[in-house]
Amino acid sequence: MSQPSPASAGPSGPAGPAAPHRVPEAVHRRRWAILGVLMLSLLIVVLDNSILNVAVKTIASPAPTGIGATQSELEWAINSYTLVFAGLLFTSGLLGDRLGRKRILLFGITVFGIGSALAAFSTSPGELIAYRAVMGLGAAFVMPATLAVLMNVFEREEQPKAIGIWAGSVGLAIAIGPITGGILLEHFWWGSIFLVNVPVVLLALALMAWLVPESRDPRPGRIDLPGVLLSVLGLVLLVYGIIRGGELASFTDVTVLLPALAGLAVLVGFVLYEKRTDHPALDVSYFRKPAFSAAVAAIALVFFALMGVTFFSAFYLQSVRGYSALESGLLILPLAIAQMVFAPRARLVVERFGARAVCTAGMLAVAVGLAAFAFFDAGTPVWVLEIVFFLQGAGMAHIMPPVTVAVMQSLPREKAGSGSAINNTFRQVGGALGVAVLGSVLSSTYRGEIEGHLGALPPALRDTAGESIEATLAVAEKLGPAGRGLVTPAYDAFLDAMHVTAIGSAAVAVLGAVVVAVFLPGRPTPPGGAPAAGVPGSRAEAGESVPR
Repeated sequence: MSQPSPASAGPSGPAGPAAPHRVPEAVHRRRWAILGVLMLSLLIVVLDNSILNVAVKTIASPAPTGIGATQSELEWAINSYTLVFAGLLFTSGLLGDRLGRKRILLFGITVFGIGSALAAFSTSPGELIAYRAVMGLGAAFVMPATLAVLMNVFEREEQPKAIGIWAGSVGLAIAIGPITGGILLEHFWWGSIFLVNVPVVLLALALMAWLVPESRDPRPGRIDLPGVLLSVLGLVLLVYGIIRGGELASFTDVTVLLPALAGLAVLVGFVLYEKRTDHPALDVSYFRKPAFSAAVAAIALVFFALMGVTFFSAFYLQSVRGYSALESGLLILPLAIAQMVFAPRARLVVERFGARAVCTAGMLAVAVGLAAFAFFDAGTPVWVLEIVFFLQGAGMAHIMPPVTVAVMQSLPREKAGSGSAINNTFRQVGGALGVAVLGSVLSSTYRGEIEGHLGALPPALRDTAGESIEATLAVAEKLGPAGRGLVTPAYDAFLDAMHVTAIGSAAVAVLGAVVVAVFLPGRPTPPGGAPAAGVPGSRAEAGESVPR
């Protein structure tokens, strides 16, 4: 075992010289209770997105049922959260390392609760998008801090197990979110899906103040404000261009190309700047290790594929299949159950077969599950849907824990906030781009399929009806008997669009399988040459951290 690094901070601040146990004994004794609090904080952040996915149909409905959000506005309700989240993760990770992770965690969960209360009473799509951005600001300070605290309350040999349980809580949120959202939507107004966060936030604040110890980097660097601003600007411009392309069903329009190309240029400038500055928000030297780069790429690719499918599957289940929000949530249970069952045990499979084989198999399982959507129609048996969702959940459960361990154990303990920020940034950027790109593919394909059936409509209704299946069905309902002829073409057009999008999603997951198969480490080497825990084969396991 490698020589231990300086002890992480206990409740009273940074610890002194290295000791046989790097974690203070008082913290070590309550580590599992602390993990429970961290999971509660993570639960509420992830749960909010899974609730929103079930509620998109309701929010798209005209007032008073919803607020009449268009498909583009629904995408922005998701992306305003994820873009603010992703853009500020670098800063929040560095602030946690510098000012104290407990302090940052308390700040983030408070802001998240305030944003949730404001979002609940939104009166327009614009307000909802803005308040979702506030929630994203709070979440940006919560998620990195949870993983950073975890790395500082568990000894190295227990970290893979703790990370597996931490990742499994995502499955719990996926299960609770849609079901909770469905129950709330059946009995209350749509804003209740956000208001329900407030009591959970209050409970989390009380438990954090009581149980979670403070920790920080004894040698923090300066905050890279220019780098953060460049990353936020670049991501917003790029994703705006992609969403605009979906709205227009064209990716060659000047209002699409200009922001998309400008965003790419800004992101290239961000990378170049980070390589030159002496206090980078993103230390690009981390990416010199193939295993580290493969891990973060796998995170981005799997969430790119899954977030896009999650977005359109809500419309498939509710608009095409006719299930209620609650029924849709119950149908997704197998995905969540698979994650909760397999994620905490993924480390055992990695120890036997190696991270490369396990993550490649997980990626291929996700790809198969996504490709199955290309064969779904309005009459696909429910048991087939359940098997596909379970397969996707099992695949995810064998991807996220190993790649998260690979990222976090590649860095020194005192840089846990930065490592967590990188891990979660790639996850959120991948998810945001997945919703934008695959949502745009879905939207443009649907528009192309349905336009031939809209010729008899008045010009004022034609553009509106072609935007999404919900818009077409709303126009058909408004027209009464004259609009019945639009219903079947709308279903057919949506299914065709879903099939195209599913194939694209599966292709991205296959690309992820290739990346991890080539670059992640394989099976552990025999004793005497390599480590036994975590992701085998990385030099960080033997005590060598990524150079700064």
